[in-house]
Amino acid sequence: MSGAALAWLRRPLLKRVDRLVARSVLGMVALAWAVIVSLDAFRIFIGEMGDVGQGHYTLGRAALYVLLTVPRRCYEMFGYAALIGGLLGLGALANTGELTALRAAGLSRLRICASVLFGIGLLTLGVVVLGETLGPYGERKAQQVQLAARSNDVALAKGVLWARDGESVIGARSAREHGGSGRVELDGVRVFEFDADGRLSALSVAAHASHDHDGWTLSQVRRTRFGEHSASSTTLPSEAWHSRLDPALLASGIVRPRYMGLRELDRNIDALSRNQQDASAFRAAWWARVFYPLGVLVLAFCALPFAFGALRSGGLSKRLFLGIIMALGFYLLQRAVINIASVYGVHPALANLLPPLILFALAVGYFRRRA
Repeated sequence: MSGAALAWLRRPLLKRVDRLVARSVLGMVALAWAVIVSLDAFRIFIGEMGDVGQGHYTLGRAALYVLLTVPRRCYEMFGYAALIGGLLGLGALANTGELTALRAAGLSRLRICASVLFGIGLLTLGVVVLGETLGPYGERKAQQVQLAARSNDVALAKGVLWARDGESVIGARSAREHGGSGRVELDGVRVFEFDADGRLSALSVAAHASHDHDGWTLSQVRRTRFGEHSASSTTLPSEAWHSRLDPALLASGIVRPRYMGLRELDRNIDALSRNQQDASAFRAAWWARVFYPLGVLVLAFCALPFAFGALRSGGLSKRLFLGIIMALGFYLLQRAVINIASVYGVHPALANLLPPLILFALAVGYFRRRA
């Protein structure tokens, strides 16, 4: 092995400058992350207090609901915390003169930004694991707590929605809401009908159930009626279902696609595709999760150039203001691109990839111009 190769192998994996920059930036990222998540959780808790008193929904259950959603909120808010924390961390180094010293030592802006992104990238890996494990799990538990407390007749158990409607018990394998409109569809529906003595009198199995202004409708129904010594079955393409189930209550217990993990999204996409139903919302959520790490790193990278310019003479409030404006701008750009892509039938992968690419191109152009 050559001497140059041996020298390269003996080099430390992390240089002192990497540790210095990462320690400053990650500390600020953690602080910004805690503040943003706390404010968001407090906002949701204030909103939940308006529902306290419905059924058995107490103040303690409202607090438990919010706490169970904290992992999911940490996942959602991390990108904005990385942006603001990156600005604050490098700004702190600029205020103490350490950033100027690093530049005088021959380190380029791009090299310093690479140190920042290395630390944020490692933290992003942990956040992705959080978003695929504790995030969806906590969200499901939170919906179970909220739904069970608000109504004695509706519950979630192991991903199955159960409801009581008079003398009938309804089970649904999955449920989804259309665009926050309150219109609910149930898949894999089973309706157990009991007589006054508690004996099973009929069982209806339907592929789907949907609710509109005319009420509930079952599709692809197979009904079996049980006599004392016999049973008979009928099959119908669809039929009206006279049920008093409140779709608004069911909608409050549905876990939205953007809160699900990749594995759960895969299952829903596969099930909807097999039944020739619209799975666009789940596909969009799947691609959003795939490109989540890229979005975080690009968002942080695009904010860092500002730490080398006028921010050296600016204060904390200036950096906070700029970080918040950039975070809001990226959020609005991302939502606008995704919504436009959905209207015009653009693949969700391209819709989620385009906003980070736009910001990355702007940041690269800045570095080239400054160079």
